[in-house]
Parts: sequence; structure tokens; C-alpha cells
Amino acid sequence: MAAAVPTVNLLHLPAKSSELRLFVAGAYSILRLRTSGLWSPVVATKQPSIEAVRCLTKPENLSSDEEEEVRESQQDSLDAARPEVSNGSAVSKTLAGDSLSLGIREPVYQVVEVKSSGMVSTRKINRRHLLKSSGLRPRDIRSVDPSLWLTNSMPSLLVREHAILLNLGSLRAIVMQESVLIFNYNRKGGKAFIDALLPRLNPKNMNGGPSMPFVLEVVEAALHSRIQRLEQRLWDLEPRVQALLEVLPNRLTADVLEQLRISKQTLVELGSRAGDLKQMLLDILEDTHEIRRICIMGRNCTLTKGNDEMECAVPLEKQIAEEEEEEIEMLLENYLQRCESCHGQAERLLDSAKEMEDSIAVNLSSRRLEVSRVELLLQVGAFCVAIGALVSGIFGMNLKSYLEEHAFAFWLTTAGIMVGAAVTFFLMYRYLRRRKIL
Repeated sequence: MAAAVPTVNLLHLPAKSSELRLFVAGAYSILRLRTSGLWSPVVATKQPSIEAVRCLTKPENLSSDEEEEVRESQQDSLDAARPEVSNGSAVSKTLAGDSLSLGIREPVYQVVEVKSSGMVSTRKINRRHLLKSSGLRPRDIRSVDPSLWLTNSMPSLLVREHAILLNLGSLRAIVMQESVLIFNYNRKGGKAFIDALLPRLNPKNMNGGPSMPFVLEVVEAALHSRIQRLEQRLWDLEPRVQALLEVLPNRLTADVLEQLRISKQTLVELGSRAGDLKQMLLDILEDTHEIRRICIMGRNCTLTKGNDEMECAVPLEKQIAEEEEEEIEMLLENYLQRCESCHGQAERLLDSAKEMEDSIAVNLSSRRLEVSRVELLLQVGAFCVAIGALVSGIFGMNLKSYLEEHAFAFWLTTAGIMVGAAVTFFLMYRYLRRRKIL
């Protein structure tokens, strides 16, 4: 028979007993080991799978293009948050030093690279290599980071020493001297930009004429694709708005009013986007320093701090840079006029839609006023008839009035009730007209 193991009740041990001291020392050691992470009671646990949570909310009252951009931006954020898997294990890409200790994963961007020769390739590039190859700073990357689509929605064209950052809504790119990196190339803005850029880089389409520098070709293709998309949406929307304006005065139905509301919302969106793009172009045209920084990119030239004069080691480079400055100003002015035309047309259609809404509101108010007048006249008539009913009710009581003994009393009373009701109605009508209620 096995010997029974004695049990020790800690509550009955003396304060200075060796068993109590041993128990306290062991518990303290286990607590220290668990705090430092060197000991865990679970020997083998299954690592939980990392899933990205959709934290972005969908704004209300968006058009189809805006909804698609929101969905694509959320998908890009989820792809950026999901770790890469190789051979069934997650490959962690963390920064060195503090980033490694904090567990911060370095962002990896999937971009399309278009070289000046027209060669297109898809590649993955991390933030550190991107900063090193383009000569940018981390705060510059935030303006074109696809994961920050909702925070960086304003169009911008930032000029740096060795690169230009383009943020035109769904189009985000980094332009360098010999190549351009395009983020979100699967979205409408990226596809339209690539379709507009590749024919410009084909030597067969130059017709023997002098070609612009690669940087200017990319900037022009980006502006062209963006403004052309706005113009195309405006051209598709204008006939529908004109048809609604012709139908609405004579046909006030729920479907037509809903179409007017949707068209008005789309016009507000188009006007806002065209206005933001127009303001960006105006700011660049008014800033001579930024235009000259584009001209000296890739050349052995500098700008003086006082008057922004170009100083080049070779006089020919200075002459070429000055000619390019004029070309850039003419280029930006051309697209500024197109953007102003698009913005003005959207504003005119929006004003027409607002005037139509005001006209509809006045028409409905006039109808409600007519209905109110009819209701008031009916109430006055009912009041006069009620007075006559009061008289007839008085005569209908089972009391002796001695009028029932005369044959003419019925006709006299009936005529008196009718004449009294008519006179009362006439007096009430004149009173309401004099007070301008009717």
C-alpha cells in the first residue's frame, strides 16, 4: 500500500516556518520569470493568424467612382497590413534598431515602373530603398502613400531635388529623371495615366520633332489623363441634366426628383475636384521657384536664394532651362484653361439645377397655398351651416313654441336660416380678404 502524502495547510503554518518561506520564494521566482517572458505555463500554443480589420468607414452619398476609390483604397490598406507568407511561414520585414525591437514592419509598395525608354515592369520596393533611390524624405512619401488615401485627397505636385511627387486623386506617382513609379496602377486613374504616357514615349509618335524631357512628358500625361476624366464625366452628365431641366416643370414625380438630386450631387463632386485641381495649377504658376526647380532637375544648375536666378556651369544648359521654363508655363496655362472650363461648366449646370429646385419649391408652395385657401373656405362654409343647424336643432326640441301652429312658420324659419348662413359667409369672407388671409 502506498504511503499517503501529507498535505500542508498554509493558513495554519507559523509565520517563520521553513515551508511558508519556501512557498513564498517559489511563487516570487515564478512571477519574475513570467514578467520577463522567460517562462510560460503553456508549452506549445498555436500562433493566431493575423487578419486585417477594416477600420475605414464608407462615406455616405458618394458617386460610383468615389465608392470604387474608397473600396480600392481600403483593399490597398488591407494588403499593406497583411504580412507576406513564404513556404507556410510569415516573413517579417522589420526595420533595424528600434523598429526591430518594437516589431514595426517596414512598408513594402507594389508599383509599376515606367522607364524613359517605354519599358514597363511591376516590382516591389520597400520604403528605405525608395527613399534611397529617389532622394526623398519620409514626410515626402506620405503625400503619395496609397494607404493614406483618405487623409491625402487634395491634389498636389511637389517638386524635390531629384524627383517630383504627383498626387491627383486615384493617381499617385513619383517622377524621377529616367523613370516613374506608379502606385495603385490597377485603379482608373493609374490605368488612364499609363495609357496616356506610353504613346508619348514611343519614338514613332514623335514625327521627327523635338521631344520634351521625360519629366515634363510624365507631368503632362498625368494632367491630361486627370482633366480628360473630369471632362468625360461632365460630357456624360450634361445631357441628362438638360433633359431633367426640360421635363421637371411639367412632371414632378419621385423618380425625376431623385435623378435631379443624384445629378446635383455628382455636379458638386465634379466642381469640387476641378476647383481643387485649378487651385493647384494656379499655385504652381504663381510660384516661379517651383517651376525653375523643375527646369534645373538633372542639370548642373543652382538657384540663388535672393531672386531665384539660375546659375549653370554651362551657358547652353541655362538657355535650355529658360526655354523649358516657358514651355512649362504654357503647358500649365493650357491645362489651367481646360480645368477652368470644366469647373465653370459644372458650376453653371449646378446653378441651373439649384434654380430648378427653387422653382420646384415655389411651385409646391403655391400648390400648398391653394389647398390651404380651399380648406379655409370650406371651414368658413361649415361654420355658417353649423349656425343654421343650431337653429334647426333648437326648433327640434320637444318644447312648445306655438310657432308650429302656424303654416307659414316652417318656410319662414327655413328662409331665415339660409339667408343668415349666406350673410354670415359673406361677412366672414370680406373680413378674411381685408386681413389678407385669403
